[in-house]
Amino acid sequence: MSFKKSKLDLLIRVRYSNPLPAPPCPPKLLNIPTDPMRYARPEFLDEIAASTPLPMVVDGELGMPLDLSQWDCLWEENGDDSELNPDPTQPPKLDPRDQFLLGDPTSTAGTFLGPSTPGLSTPSATMPHVAWLRKTEYLSREGSSRASLAQDLKHNKDNLIDISPDAQLRDIDASFTAIESSGLASLRHPTKPELTAVEEFEIFPDAEIWANAYDLFRFSERPGDRPPDVDDPRLDCAVLRPMEADGDHFLAYYLTKEDEDAIQLKKERLARSPEEPPEDEPAHFHFVRDYETVKVEQEVPNEFLLVLDDGMSNEDDLDSKKPLPRPKGAYYKNIERKMLLKKKRVNTYESYGDKWDVIKLTHTPMSAEEAQEREDALAEVTDPLFPLARGDADADAEGEVDDGVVGINGHDSHGVNGARHEIVDAVDVFGEE
Repeated sequence: MSFKKSKLDLLIRVRYSNPLPAPPCPPKLLNIPTDPMRYARPEFLDEIAASTPLPMVVDGELGMPLDLSQWDCLWEENGDDSELNPDPTQPPKLDPRDQFLLGDPTSTAGTFLGPSTPGLSTPSATMPHVAWLRKTEYLSREGSSRASLAQDLKHNKDNLIDISPDAQLRDIDASFTAIESSGLASLRHPTKPELTAVEEFEIFPDAEIWANAYDLFRFSERPGDRPPDVDDPRLDCAVLRPMEADGDHFLAYYLTKEDEDAIQLKKERLARSPEEPPEDEPAHFHFVRDYETVKVEQEVPNEFLLVLDDGMSNEDDLDSKKPLPRPKGAYYKNIERKMLLKKKRVNTYESYGDKWDVIKLTHTPMSAEEAQEREDALAEVTDPLFPLARGDADADAEGEVDDGVVGINGHDSHGVNGARHEIVDAVDVFGEE
């Protein structure tokens, strides 16, 4: 049996290029046949016509002549001007050709199509604007949603709401009555109907921490030097210090060295009273890394600190000098600001103005000004007459603004209701050292 040997030993056929030689004469001497009809089409002049400006020659009447001599009331004293100013209760008869001018182009399309023609269907509503390459299955949903929205608006228009002070008091009393008469079994979650309430708490402002200002920090990655799957109790008592380098503002992040130090510090803070003297041994916080602020929200209206207190206490607390336990309830405190932090890129050539490797933290007694400021903030939830006193103070201070007064950290001072400056970096939040 013989095999036919291939002429090529390669798997792919080799293709040799055969470039054409250069023309012997310049291209302008070549005769290129051209159909003259392609220059005679009207579309050939469209670009020229579009780029040519059209002169707008308008006369004194702006192209709309108006002959005022047809109305005698304009020239006669005490003339009848009913033709120019018709009675709104008895409007003149409109020409049928002008009926479409009274239609709403966004609501219906039948008005603009003129009288109906037999054999042609007139759409009852205009089709919504549909973006290119959009799935047609969503068009029917938009139509149904718009119809339901129109029904809701009509329903709300028919049911007018009484917002008088007496009606508001009546509705508030009715809400308390409805809550007292309803049981836990009848309460349902607004978005998860399968969930039921098992216990109820009354909501109160947390007077114990109301005088403190709380900010919410969100990190793009877990802070610290440990992996995410390892528990780190040090994160509950970290220190953020404002820094500045080459005109840039950022935050320095500090943690304790050992877990036992953080746990001991948290225990001492819970058992410590503000009137006690400073500690003998300070807590040491070591530098971890720098963070920069990505986003700062000055107003956080929908996020709160919430503490569920069952109101129970053991016998040791009753025998001690601690205050009596507060009643059962859910105690809340609003959040002042919310910030998003991300890791700052390490730059070895960056010069720090005042960098600390270790912070020794101790408690110092409050000054008289700090104590008074704390009492004023606490009066918002402890003093029943605080709204009246606040209104009187605002009325007395109205018009007495001193532009020369400078607040903390060099910023202009404001009253209780004064507007704050827009935060642009960490120094505006914490202040300079």
